[in-house]
Amino acid sequence: MEEAVEMKCWDELVPDVLGLIFSKLTFLEVLIVIPMVCKSWGKAVSGPYCWQEIDIKKWSLQCRRPEHVDRMLRMLITRSSGCLRKLSVSSLSNDSIFSFIADHAGFLQTLRLPRSKISDCIVEQVAEKLSTITYLDVSHCTNIGARSLEAIGKNCKSLVELRRVMKPAEMEHSKLFQDDEAHAIATTMPKLKKLEVSNLLLTTVGVVEILLNCQELEFLDIRGCWYVMLDDKFLKEKCSFGLKVLGPDFIDCHGLVRNVRREVSQREALWEFRRMLQGLMGSAYSDSTAYLAWGLMAV
Repeated sequence: MEEAVEMKCWDELVPDVLGLIFSKLTFLEVLIVIPMVCKSWGKAVSGPYCWQEIDIKKWSLQCRRPEHVDRMLRMLITRSSGCLRKLSVSSLSNDSIFSFIADHAGFLQTLRLPRSKISDCIVEQVAEKLSTITYLDVSHCTNIGARSLEAIGKNCKSLVELRRVMKPAEMEHSKLFQDDEAHAIATTMPKLKKLEVSNLLLTTVGVVEILLNCQELEFLDIRGCWYVMLDDKFLKEKCSFGLKVLGPDFIDCHGLVRNVRREVSQREALWEFRRMLQGLMGSAYSDSTAYLAWGLMAV
């Protein structure tokens, strides 16, 4: 006679198994509904097993009280007990909560912080605590720039994916170009495999610097970067090594390729190129050098 298989009740499952099951639910269901089922389930959701991955991005977008988002984050991150591996939240309202996240980022690998009001100063202060990060999303974070990206690159040596996407409206009051951000990426993030920088005010000089320095890059999204003009021959050589480039054109809802590149004359384009080259070369710059470089890129 076959031995009877021992069946366990749901409330007898070990907490880490319950945590795996509860991860299929929304965070509000785990937070509010599950504790009302039984004591063992309530105990499970109060521990770290359910909070190694925290995704409150959708809820935080809809929440109109920034202080509520702060309190929720502090509670859930505290429950993770130092085991936090993934965090997705939108619209952080201040530097203090970002610093709190960094203090509990010992095992953090994925960090999504779109639309957050964090500053270059706080990123520079806590970047070394984010050394385990492999994926970072700082899209629509208008208060940070090249300083933050440089700090991240210098301290997060395992970073392989960076998302720094903006909206055209967010760039209206920006400086003329953001090639300083491209320079920070190129010089401090050599292991990047995927980079999304659509709608950043980049020029050809900035993107070429990224391509020359990030040799492991497999995917580059520059849609909406209308001042970028990459030579077809140069792209074909790069793409032959497995690189996929999107943009600067984009495909609209009708499947049509659109290019809303600003009408920049050849003289204006050359002037902007000379200005960027002068910023990179400093005292070594000369007009003859600029014309020579421009001619080589136009070949």
